[in-house]
Amino acid sequence: MSSLYTRSKEYTRSRKAQSDSPPSSPSPIAKTLRHERLSRLEAAPNPSTSESSYSDRASARSSAYSRRESRLAALSSRADDESNRDYKKLYESALSENQKLKSKLQEAQLELADIKAKLEKATQKQEKTSDRSSMLEMEKREKRALERKLSEMEEEMKILTELKSDNQRLKDENGALIRVISKLSK
Repeated sequence: MSSLYTRSKEYTRSRKAQSDSPPSSPSPIAKTLRHERLSRLEAAPNPSTSESSYSDRASARSSAYSRRESRLAALSSRADDESNRDYKKLYESALSENQKLKSKLQEAQLELADIKAKLEKATQKQEKTSDRSSMLEMEKREKRALERKLSEMEEEMKILTELKSDNQRLKDENGALIRVISKLSK
């Protein structure tokens, strides 16, 4: 009973699988084979009207089989040749595309190297200008400091000249006082 159940279950599954799949169109090889079969049937003499012997029919069958085999072999060899050619064409096209991509990659790498060199030069120039600007800034600071010192020294020089003149005046007064005191003491 269980074997009957499994058979019916498998049968329904196979029917569902066949009905679920969409009908496919026959391949070109199947179409040519069907056409050749029909043409052979039309060309073959009707066995009821002709008086062909059993051996003639057997030889015709064997020649038909051999023709069919040769056609199938020719078709398969053509398909193999086409597939081999396709692979060769695909390989050649892939190889040429790889060469193009390699050349583009090399060009891009050269361009990248040029851009890097230009960027490095620009950064060096910028560093030089920043160094120059920092040097200029330092020079400006030093110049300001020197100017301040110069102005301070000029102020000191003015003070010194004033002090010298005061000192000289005091010396002169002191000498005059000494003379007056010496005249008074005599």
